[in-house]
Amino acid sequence: MSAPPRPPNRKSPTRIPGLPGQPGADNPYLEFFKRFFQDRPELPSEHQTNSLGSGFILSPDGYILTNAHVAQDADKIIVRLSDQRERPAKLIGVDEMTDVALLKIDGEDLPAVKIGDSDALEVGEWVLAIGSPFGLEHTATQGIVSAVGRNLPSGTYVPFIQSDVAVNPGSSGGPLFNLRGEVVGINSQIYSSTGGYMGLSFAIPIKLAMQVVEQIKSTGEVTRGWLGVLLQAVNNDLADAFKLDRPRGALVAQILPDSPAASAGFKQGDIILRYGGEPVEDSSQLPRMIGVTPVGKTVPMSILRNGEPLEIKATIARLEATEETVSTMDEYSDPLLQITVADLSNEQRRALGADERGVLVTTLDEGPAANAGLYPDDIILEVNYTPVKSASQFVELVKELPKGKAVPVLVRRDNESLYLAIRTPEQG
Repeated sequence: MSAPPRPPNRKSPTRIPGLPGQPGADNPYLEFFKRFFQDRPELPSEHQTNSLGSGFILSPDGYILTNAHVAQDADKIIVRLSDQRERPAKLIGVDEMTDVALLKIDGEDLPAVKIGDSDALEVGEWVLAIGSPFGLEHTATQGIVSAVGRNLPSGTYVPFIQSDVAVNPGSSGGPLFNLRGEVVGINSQIYSSTGGYMGLSFAIPIKLAMQVVEQIKSTGEVTRGWLGVLLQAVNNDLADAFKLDRPRGALVAQILPDSPAASAGFKQGDIILRYGGEPVEDSSQLPRMIGVTPVGKTVPMSILRNGEPLEIKATIARLEATEETVSTMDEYSDPLLQITVADLSNEQRRALGADERGVLVTTLDEGPAANAGLYPDDIILEVNYTPVKSASQFVELVKELPKGKAVPVLVRRDNESLYLAIRTPEQG
């Protein structure tokens, strides 16, 4: 639901694979593990792939929690208990957005874990992970909580627990314990450029996982609330441009058609500061807050519009799907911002729908526009709250901008809208 500026080339968290030897195939110890864990004859007619992951028993009647990426595509699931007994498991349900899967095995009086309070975790607290890295069962590793509520690109709806507990392939789905022996998380991801552990691991908070479990048990699926806005973070320049006292809140970069936000009267450039009475300090908080809101509930929100506070209410709908848009005439150069723009073609305007605004960024030199994060092929929709309808008008608008100030610029990029703050030169 967010539309961030185009990021630099950086490594993203890598999901922990279940099978040894997938990423990091140049590991010198792989042959050792292959001999002991994969040394079995293969059928000549077809290739059978076995995957390995971890999990834990939630209740004595056999409900088991693990990761969605461990269990969701399996044709057959076998659970090996701590006493080496093996039992077939049924996949009750999965939720890819949180990477949670619920399994069920037959049994009575099975040893179940004690569920803790993930909300009470603090940075610096010791935690313990148990899993089967590389097939080595009942492996325990320890570390401390490095951060809580960590937002990752791969987990919009998950406020991850970050720790330095060592986890490796096969650890996915295993429990993360606090020092009281309570499960506070599910080991899910690592940050890695090689596929192996590099000091950062991420776990799904158990409170969130149990909310997912209850929905799967009761309805067989997970539903989430939907407002219908694309959001971006507010940095220092944007806070200055939008007359905000400091960087906070969630900036509405785009409003989806036929959405609760459109019906409620939201506008591009609104900054959501409170949701249902709760402060929104960072844009990454809001999707999670909306996601857990019951469908059909009307939620009051405090926003900032054109520097003025405003209260607005929206009735939350059910999250369903996404949408698409976007796909060159006379060029105009602006020496102040060091940018060249062109009018959109008819085809491009049709791709934008009924919205007739916009000019295409064709080239950029080193200067204010590039420093603000604009890229070639961006479409500039507004400058300082004024709609841009032609390249020539854009140049005239720039001439009227206040000198030495940060001004908001609304941009369409890769089918999504976002705001950038361009700081004009003191002289020009």
